Amino acid sequence: MIPLGDSTRRPIHFPIMTLTIIAVNFFAFFLELMGGDPFITRWSLVPAHIVAGQDWITIFTSMFMHAGWEHILGNMLFFWVFGPEIEDVMGAFPFLVFYLLGGIAATAAQVLIDPTSTIPNLGASGAIAAVMGIFLITYPRDRIRTVVLLGWFGRVTFLPAILMVGLWFLTQLFSEVGALAQVDTGGGVAYMAHVGGFVFGMLAGRLFESRRRRRLQGLE
Repeated sequence: MIPLGDSTRRPIHFPIMTLTIIAVNFFAFFLELMGGDPFITRWSLVPAHIVAGQDWITIFTSMFMHAGWEHILGNMLFFWVFGPEIEDVMGAFPFLVFYLLGGIAATAAQVLIDPTSTIPNLGASGAIAAVMGIFLITYPRDRIRTVVLLGWFGRVTFLPAILMVGLWFLTQLFSEVGALAQVDTGGGVAYMAHVGGFVFGMLAGRLFESRRRRRLQGLE
């Protein structure tokens, strides 16, 4: 499933922080393209290093890095679909704090599940998962314009957020269970980071929302 946008509402305020975060992600990606493997190795996160008390700055730098064009474009699409509405109900600065804490929670979950891993971790997926987690709580009935892929074919349909986002989360959860069942994990997608970020968003997201902004949107 590929989300295209929220067909139920539009943000009341201009999503300046969402756009800024997207710009920073693309800037970091271009630095990766110029710096190559040495840059990626230096600034991506290695769980074993974090457990050893080393390279803690990578907790932040890694959440703005990506493994390739498909990775960053997919992440930024999801963020653009769900980010503006959450920024709208939080405000720019609280949204930034929430986003960063969501990324930290995602990293913590991944490190806890595999603390001895020396495989570099990078990507905004965990922080974006936190945004999706609170979106599910705040706007469960919003209809998300979504491309549903059926083999080589795709169909555009409108799915309730509780269904679209809920299915996405279950996919991540079962993918993590499948990864844990493998004898040789050898790398791949850090699904536990997605799960950790999502759960953080669901549990803590409302703490960052503004009651005034919720009233403006008719949520209270």
